[in-house]
Amino acid sequence: MGANSTMESPIYGSFFGSMGVTLAMSLTALGAAYGTAKAGIAISTAGTFKPSMVMKSLIPVVMAGVLAIYGLVAAVLIAYEIDASSKGYSPLKGYLDLGCGISVGMTGLAAGYAIGIVGDACVRECVHQQKLFIGMVLILIFCEVIGLYGLIVGLMLSTKKD
Repeated sequence: MGANSTMESPIYGSFFGSMGVTLAMSLTALGAAYGTAKAGIAISTAGTFKPSMVMKSLIPVVMAGVLAIYGLVAAVLIAYEIDASSKGYSPLKGYLDLGCGISVGMTGLAAGYAIGIVGDACVRECVHQQKLFIGMVLILIFCEVIGLYGLIVGLMLSTKKD
């Protein structure tokens, strides 16, 4: 029995890679949606008291939206490798890409949750005390870095050779 491409790389390798794409996209989108919704409620509440604060208060919403971009970057890289592999897509590569999706997705979800909570609390308090704005931006940066670390780990997993 001769060696063919099916024996060298089983079909289920691409399933795990596709699950990595799904997890990266869906979990980061959930994190971004939660952060946007939670901070958006605070912005609309703060805007009724101080309309001049609305534009400054959009920072948490923008930072939450960046999390979805992290998931998109990881998903595109994984999907490109699944599609472009002419020699086959091994189960090991599928597991690595699944790990990439889990890493990017879970950290994106956690970062979105953190951005939502910090954005809600800080935007509401910045209406009363303007000096808290710089502190809010710093804390939001630390929340965003959680997602960035997940993206870095995910890229390391995704670009690892078999």
